[in-house]
Amino acid sequence: MVSDELWERVEPLLPRKERRFRYPGRRPLPDREVLCGILYVLHTGIQWEHLPQELGFGSGMTCWRRLRDWNEAGVWQRLHEVLLAELNAAARLDWSRCVADSSHVRALKGGPATGPSPVDRGRPGSKHHLITDGHGTPLALILTGGNRNGITQLLPLLDAVPPVKSRRGRPRRKPQAVFADRGYDHDCYREQIRARKILPAIARRGTPHGSGLGVYCWVVERTFAWLHGFRCLRIRWERRADIHEALLKLACCLITLRQISSWC
Repeated sequence: MVSDELWERVEPLLPRKERRFRYPGRRPLPDREVLCGILYVLHTGIQWEHLPQELGFGSGMTCWRRLRDWNEAGVWQRLHEVLLAELNAAARLDWSRCVADSSHVRALKGGPATGPSPVDRGRPGSKHHLITDGHGTPLALILTGGNRNGITQLLPLLDAVPPVKSRRGRPRRKPQAVFADRGYDHDCYREQIRARKILPAIARRGTPHGSGLGVYCWVVERTFAWLHGFRCLRIRWERRADIHEALLKLACCLITLRQISSWC
């Protein structure tokens, strides 16, 4: 079910569609019930066409279309920004550092943003590139093919962090430092990060595993565990990249909402 605290934040962001005066057709299913169906698919990993209609969520294709339309309208991105602004206003975002990492998932049906995985015998897969604040709150996420190196998405991740409003002053979107593991060890990217007036704290190749950076970088691995706790995201079943990205953004919103609920 959709909790009241989630619905009161989502409802003002949903696009309104006026019904025709003549021949209005069947009344559409209420948005809250459809959102329940989308969350059911996200949590359980059930295929859209197998969504039980006796639950009252409508058909799976109704939920799929509504998810597509809401994603095209930017609902999930705006919801994420609203939730981040709430955390920032309460001084619950750690801007002293952010942490970047990537995780591979299998893409059994292929589609855009997939590629031969170097860690899964060349099978088609996708990568989730994630950047979090120092507490592990997701700030931005990018979907690419499974053969893309994580370092290629470090700067796009920094650019994808939205401007987060606070109680006073200008919105903030830039941390003081970026932490990453040895897979991101490239001096040319360090220079570009410094040019943005951000300190790169990236492990060097050849350093022993479990160095001091592990004290800070574990938060993004925990967030990946939260993200892939949604069964629909453990394996990419969607051929369309925008539908998979919509589910990823919705999951990030739910994780951010949990962060708000944990200190309320």
